[in-house]
Amino acid sequence: MNKPKKKNHRKTSYEEQMIDVKISSSVSDLHIDEIHSMLTKAFWSPGITKEEIQKSISNSALVVGAYLPDGTQVGFLRVISDKTRFAYICDVIVNEHFRKKGICQKMVKYTLSSPELKDVYQWLLMTKDAHGVYSKCGFQAIRNPESLMSIFHPRPGRRTLCKL
Repeated sequence: MNKPKKKNHRKTSYEEQMIDVKISSSVSDLHIDEIHSMLTKAFWSPGITKEEIQKSISNSALVVGAYLPDGTQVGFLRVISDKTRFAYICDVIVNEHFRKKGICQKMVKYTLSSPELKDVYQWLLMTKDAHGVYSKCGFQAIRNPESLMSIFHPRPGRRTLCKL
């Protein structure tokens, strides 16, 4: 008696879901309109203006973009740093249609290996819901969160959705 063959139900692995993107730290590659479109939908930056984005890019130690082969920008992050000891990764965003495809990890790993930031030994970022993504890049919860302090000023004339 022949046994029926089992169907091969193969789950799609994480690597198979990843897509080919170019990661660049060239300011000239950035598409402000696409960055603005992504950031205005983010819970931490409702109502952000293109002028604020441009100013934040100009005052950042490093900016990183992720681009599809056709040049469409689908990811962005920036780094505030003294380029010697400390760096803060912020405004990490991936277009909602391209999430869960490894783009965020590629941008963060690119950032952590940037020659411009090779001397930095203390990295910080804040996240509400992407701990798993960042832990794959080496981040871990702060050991002594009580040692951190902050000042939060709501932006005038703007809804405030997030207090990190």
